[in-house]
Amino acid sequence: MSPSAAAAEDSKALVRKMLSDVLVGREDPEGFFAMCVSVLGHQETQSQFPILIQPLFEASNPLHCILTSIYKEYFFKTEEDELELALSLSLLEIKDPQLSTISQDSRLQRPEEGPNQRNSFQLTSVYQGSGHTRLLADVVGRRDSRQTGPWAKVSPPRKLGETEIQGSTHVLKYNKVMLQTSPTVCASRLSGSFSKHEEGDQLMNEADLNQSEKPKRSKNRRQRRKGAGQHVVGLPCSPSAPQPVLLWFRRDLRLCDNPALIGSLEVGAPVIPIFIWSPEEEEGPGITVAMGGACKYWLHQALSCFCSSLEHIGSRMLFFKASGEGNELGSSLRSLRKLVKETGARTVLANALYEPWLKERDDVVVLALQKDGVEFKMFHSYCLRDPYTVSTEGVGLRGIGSVSHFMSCCRQNPGSGLGLPLDPPTSLPKPAQWPCGVSLDMLDLARMPRRKDGTTIDWAANIRKSWDFSEEGAHARLEAFLHDGVYRYEKESGRADAPNTSSLSPYLHFGQLSSRWLLWDAKGARCRPPKFQRKLAWRDLSYWQLTLFPDLPWESLRPPYRALRWSSDRSHLKAWQRGRTGYPLVDAAMRQLWLTGWMNNYMRHVVASFLIAYLYLPWQEGYRWFQDTLVDADVAIDAMMWQNGGMCGLDHWNFVMHPVDAAMTCDPKGSYVRKWCPELADLPDELIHKPWKCPASMLRRAGVEFGQTYPERIVTDLEERRNHSLQDVALVRKEFDQYVDKRSGCDLVSLPPRLVSEALGSSHREGGVVKEGKQFLLPVITRMEFKHQQEDPDADAASNPYNAVLKGYVSRKRDETIAFFNERDFTASVLYEGTQRKERLESDYRRMEGLPQPAAPRGRARRTPTAKDRVSIVPGGASTSLR
Repeated sequence: MSPSAAAAEDSKALVRKMLSDVLVGREDPEGFFAMCVSVLGHQETQSQFPILIQPLFEASNPLHCILTSIYKEYFFKTEEDELELALSLSLLEIKDPQLSTISQDSRLQRPEEGPNQRNSFQLTSVYQGSGHTRLLADVVGRRDSRQTGPWAKVSPPRKLGETEIQGSTHVLKYNKVMLQTSPTVCASRLSGSFSKHEEGDQLMNEADLNQSEKPKRSKNRRQRRKGAGQHVVGLPCSPSAPQPVLLWFRRDLRLCDNPALIGSLEVGAPVIPIFIWSPEEEEGPGITVAMGGACKYWLHQALSCFCSSLEHIGSRMLFFKASGEGNELGSSLRSLRKLVKETGARTVLANALYEPWLKERDDVVVLALQKDGVEFKMFHSYCLRDPYTVSTEGVGLRGIGSVSHFMSCCRQNPGSGLGLPLDPPTSLPKPAQWPCGVSLDMLDLARMPRRKDGTTIDWAANIRKSWDFSEEGAHARLEAFLHDGVYRYEKESGRADAPNTSSLSPYLHFGQLSSRWLLWDAKGARCRPPKFQRKLAWRDLSYWQLTLFPDLPWESLRPPYRALRWSSDRSHLKAWQRGRTGYPLVDAAMRQLWLTGWMNNYMRHVVASFLIAYLYLPWQEGYRWFQDTLVDADVAIDAMMWQNGGMCGLDHWNFVMHPVDAAMTCDPKGSYVRKWCPELADLPDELIHKPWKCPASMLRRAGVEFGQTYPERIVTDLEERRNHSLQDVALVRKEFDQYVDKRSGCDLVSLPPRLVSEALGSSHREGGVVKEGKQFLLPVITRMEFKHQQEDPDADAASNPYNAVLKGYVSRKRDETIAFFNERDFTASVLYEGTQRKERLESDYRRMEGLPQPAAPRGRARRTPTAKDRVSIVPGGASTSLR
């Protein structure tokens, strides 16, 4: 085979490979055709292209039609096509005075007749879905001011998106026929009032042109246009073309794995991304504080970053403030209707939100727009599992409120498959005309307060320094965690002095990172800690609970605990909020929260326990403060966790964090306290968490003066206050004994109608549900400490065998020493393994014989006893009811 023949075969092989890319959607047809011309040459492409694309005739007939149309358009250009392009350019010149005029007596000039010209047309070419819909947008380029020659029609871009195309294939000038066409006819022709296959005939008839001057028309022109489904470059879309799509962003500010975004591309129409801010709708009923100051600031920054991401793919974000009429509050529906009327859009797409008041709002919007003839598509992506599809059927209600029960429900009643994460698009088709929105600053999301002298109080300065608000920042933080912190997460996630947690919660909340993407990346890591993956299950559980109990953010689920004698000392609350309680661990956490808008989960437990168990302040105060100051403030998660910590949720925390001893777990060397409470930095490790025990001379050397440089403790009698809190719980449970199950000692919670119907569907036939009235009560998980305390209400907490106060890892140094010797000394390792084996055998023997397990060492977290005593009974699925 000659070298030239071999080169030709290699070129054809390359073209066949590119053809497979077109078939799977990695390359667009126009880019493929341009590459064929570049690789094969003009003559070879003209002769071989129909043969090369012949396999597509059966594999993808629409794609074959598109390529055939492009081929014929390139090699068999008609004068009528040139006339249509000339008309479109004429209209642009009329509308835009910056376009230079073209001489009326100009003639058609071929490329070989003049110098090469640079064309500055910018096209948007999109091919999406199996139909391979092709959309050519308006001419938005401008001719070079130095160009006096003809306009050039250029080769199409290879990649999707808007790009400047260089080179010339045909050079066009106005035809003299254009001069004989009346302006009225031009306006009518360009108004988009004719169908695509009738455009040429209608134009020529209405222009009343002399038959002698009619350009020749290709016989198969209509068939070519019908097969290609294309619009003439620079002409408005005809009525048969798809109208723009409104892509409504809410809390899904990302390009990666965004179902609504990908769904908008599959429509095959221009996409208009919009964001509507309606604070009244966001807030919802009751006292939810759904969008506090820190969240609004994060949202502002995230929207700004997302605008840049959209601009990189050739699009933009439009902002709107929900509009109202008269005294009516602004509503998203009214804003959407205005946009539909202005743009002519017939499709709206969005990702679903699951807060009950937002879902109700979305349901109203969907129904209203459907009545208006507008299709509304809602996609599921915010949680791994749609909370409205979770059912207890086949699982029962035993242990409801725990993450184990929730995961059992999901396994027993699986929904649609999780699927693979979606890759981000490379471009978005732009509309011919953008509607008018407002600037991001007009939404007032990041407005800062002002002093009396007019200066601004920039309370978010440290938040800006602490976070990257972009989608890229979310993925960078995830990668950093999976390469480092994930290996320590299982055992050391409670450490506040080391970055052992992912810090991804704000990105998940605002949808800059999807839960599905996070799960797949976590599974792909070499170390796959179940504890980390279960966090996503906790997140889904919280939304499930919020759908069951819409008043979760402000109403205690367990009726007796509403009667607790909560404190009304506002000075204690203010000290807790500002990090001036006198307890360094609590103060450090609250200062970190105020300055950065975040703290890890362990520290949230610490400050919540201090507020509730030691200050007697209601959990609602803590919830509201968290909602206002956390950048990841999530109504569902915060409400569920604060209810559980406040002893009135579906689940009870079986622990209470001690404000001093907990530091042995999360900050054993005091590094965390030194960072956020620098006034204590010179105290020794052993005393930095209890500076009140330092000698006066040590305090003087460290520069610590209580009441001046560091606050005095707002409460000193921790044990007494803890006893008082426990006794209060016992009293209200005794007073409201109708809400306490007589058999198990568990609290009873009223079931929502959704759970009642599920319970009646399976348990009623077995007699598990006894109907005595309209209110159904269910025994739920109750802290064993409370059950035992009810038998002896006056007993102190120390004498309670189920005392829930955790002392922290008081033997941490001993454990680290054992680990050190086990790693380096063979004999020590063998002895340690023998001890562990003996303990396991003893535990197994006690379990088989029905004996109670030995008490856990002091200072360690204790597991739920397995003995069948009255206190350890787990509530079953039986429900009782009140008349």
